[in-house]
Amino acid sequence: MIMVNHIDANDMQYTELNRIIRQKPGEYTLSNVNGQRYIGCGLGSEFKINIHGTPGNDLGAFMDGASVNVFGNCQDATGNSMNQGRIIVHGSASDTAGYAMRNGEIFIQGNAGYRVAIHLKQYGADIPKVVVGGKTGSFLGEYMAGGIVLVLGLGLAPGEEITGSHCATGMHGGVIYLAQDIPDYKVAFAMNKTPIDAEDEKAIRPLIEQYCQHFGELPHSLPLEKFVKIRPQTSRPYGKMYVGN
Repeated sequence: MIMVNHIDANDMQYTELNRIIRQKPGEYTLSNVNGQRYIGCGLGSEFKINIHGTPGNDLGAFMDGASVNVFGNCQDATGNSMNQGRIIVHGSASDTAGYAMRNGEIFIQGNAGYRVAIHLKQYGADIPKVVVGGKTGSFLGEYMAGGIVLVLGLGLAPGEEITGSHCATGMHGGVIYLAQDIPDYKVAFAMNKTPIDAEDEKAIRPLIEQYCQHFGELPHSLPLEKFVKIRPQTSRPYGKMYVGN
């Protein structure tokens, strides 16, 4: 039987909370979390953390294999520079979720803020994935160099758009999948916006199934024929703006 360590984080300073967790690998359930930063930072696969409340900035920063479940919302930079692991948010996330992720997965049940997946990157088989159930703010995928971003648009009101303006600004690698088409003016310069194909379906179906398993949604509520993908036309979208080498 796995022993679960329970910690009441009410009025606990974030350094003390993180010190207690780091002392012993295992599973932790944290209650009354209210803005404590850096939870799960750098932790490996021998840690599992269940958070009840609202964790602060840099949840799971540099995480190296741990599993984190958040039963609430998250503040900025969830999964900052994450190497491995999974973060599941049963709520919404603020700005820069997935900032500079190198690998691992983030699943967000609700909405996410500005600059989701900024500087996402990949190398070889290390392909980070960010899945957002609702919508995102502007600058989605800014400066992306790799990885997969999937935005499902669940729960949008009639006429509500799935993301803000300046989508894929400076993007030079990876792919963004949206469950709803967006106007061309919202997509940055030197990007291609096209319907998905059979290979794209193979990439996103497992992510949709995982999302539905995590949050109890129904896969048939996401018709794939409405999805579009955004990819860069070149790995140097602003090459002509600089002096040649």
